Amino acid sequence: MRGPVPPREWLRVETTKEPRPPVLIPEHKIDEVRERVDLVALVQRHGVELKKSGRSYRGLCPFHQEKSPSFYVWAETRRFKCFGCQAGGDAISFVQRLLGKPFVDTVRDLAKELGIDLEAAVDPAMREKQQLKDATDFAAQHFQQRLWDPAVGHHAREYLRSRGLTDELMRAFGLGWAPMAWTDLADRLREQGLLAFGEKAGLVAPRQKGDGFYDTFRGRVMIPIRSPEGRTIAFGGRLLEGDDGPKYLNSKESRLYNKSEVLYATDQARDDIRKRKSAVLCEGYFDAIGLHQAGVKNAVALCSTALTPGHLGLLSRLEAKELVLLLDGDEAGRKAVERLAGAILGGGQAARVAVLPEGEDPDTFAKKAGAEAVQQLVKQARPLTEHLFRTLLPDGPGASFEDKMGALDRLKPVAAQVPVGLVRSALFGAMAKHFGIPASELEAALRSRPPQATRPAPKGGPVEPRPDQIEALYVACVVRDRQLLGRDEHRCFDELKHLGLRSLVAAVQSGSPPEDALFEASEGVKTALTTADDQLPGANQPLEPAFQAIGRRIKLRSIEEQLARIARETAQTPGASELTADARTLLEQRGQLLALKQRLLSQRDHGGR
Repeated sequence: MRGPVPPREWLRVETTKEPRPPVLIPEHKIDEVRERVDLVALVQRHGVELKKSGRSYRGLCPFHQEKSPSFYVWAETRRFKCFGCQAGGDAISFVQRLLGKPFVDTVRDLAKELGIDLEAAVDPAMREKQQLKDATDFAAQHFQQRLWDPAVGHHAREYLRSRGLTDELMRAFGLGWAPMAWTDLADRLREQGLLAFGEKAGLVAPRQKGDGFYDTFRGRVMIPIRSPEGRTIAFGGRLLEGDDGPKYLNSKESRLYNKSEVLYATDQARDDIRKRKSAVLCEGYFDAIGLHQAGVKNAVALCSTALTPGHLGLLSRLEAKELVLLLDGDEAGRKAVERLAGAILGGGQAARVAVLPEGEDPDTFAKKAGAEAVQQLVKQARPLTEHLFRTLLPDGPGASFEDKMGALDRLKPVAAQVPVGLVRSALFGAMAKHFGIPASELEAALRSRPPQATRPAPKGGPVEPRPDQIEALYVACVVRDRQLLGRDEHRCFDELKHLGLRSLVAAVQSGSPPEDALFEASEGVKTALTTADDQLPGANQPLEPAFQAIGRRIKLRSIEEQLARIARETAQTPGASELTADARTLLEQRGQLLALKQRLLSQRDHGGR
């Protein structure tokens, strides 16, 4: 029986090239990757069983749960389409969607498999990133080899087994061992010609006296931190031998690793997150590993103490509609819920809280109580706001005045992160019901600066202002498509007032990949661009009309400011006969500005140029 032929309308839309960020990979090389990849083999290699059906191949969709196969692959055209969830595209879009990988990394990895040279040397920033990957990959293999060495890794293996980890689980999470030796890794990196890149990745450091390098991680069980597609990008090290340094030591940030955008164990959890539409968040590496062993396969952990818009964006890309917090059952765990609540509510993320017994953490509880108890605990988790209110004010409306004021004081940092809108109104409505205080009075009591209006500055340094919304929309367009800069007839780039936004556009304009330019940006700029990007047209809709409309708004605003300045500077001019040369020049400029303003307004009213 022949499989269904894609509708003509779908063929017309889907056979166009997918929108993607501009990159420094030659277009013909991207086309070569598309042409040479065996899409059927690629899909099957990622766990999808396909059966021949006429001229197509059919199987169960990896992007949503289904019992009857509606996922089709056409070998001739190298396209796929799910008639259930409407996902479709080519090999690049398949890997991007399945693994949550950026476009550039997807193309490069596929090209590497196919033996295609992408001429990466033309891009120094990308070359440095690749060198960091090489050093980090080598270190991951080195640490694993040391763990499984019969003599060298014996102590570390016994420690991990004492925590209830099976050998299979250790291998799945890529755990390793860094012996108590000063140059065990440094010597190997030198042999491979990777020592300088190992230093950039924070794996080795120069000696304070004399020449040479020493290992950053020594006497530690090594926990690789991986990207969603499974590539090691950093490490966490748990001290086991010696007393040199903190209990846990993490890699420094680099072009490869930004802890505000990475969640530990995402590579292991991504499929279950997508299937369940839910993620379980804990705080420790071993908590996440223990939960996976207990059957909670959608568990991830923070690599820092804060939950950021980058983390929430990652979970959104993995299609998580809900977040379950499973933190330590002590005072620190309870305060962690308060610390994370503001970012969760401010990001509009639905969340629940699973409460562990006093003194337990997810890892120890899973080991003692077993998989069924852990899964039941997650199932019974209660809504985040309900948990907050019951924890901070157990007696509700009947609580004393002092208790209510104390609870409100602890809720102030949470409320400060929730922007004005429906979520904030609903939060104060629920709070009013629990506290027995009118929502308007609660709003006044908890009123603070608008969320993320500024970012903390270094001691003695200036405070960076919040990026303007319209400017952020303009830059978000440029980050998506660098080519738009060449079609900006009004040179709105010159009108940008926010230094951080101007610097980012200048970096993109000079040839830096957008993701590298964003890496250098402040958290305030990143947050503003994330918000702005959500307001732009979807990936399958044209971006340029929105970009041109945003540009007109920026230019019109600039014109109004210039007209106001000219009005102020010519306000004292008594008559045309007494005009100075400067005043006449200003009035001439005013006429030109008014003409340009009229033209822009006409374009806006007609919906285009």
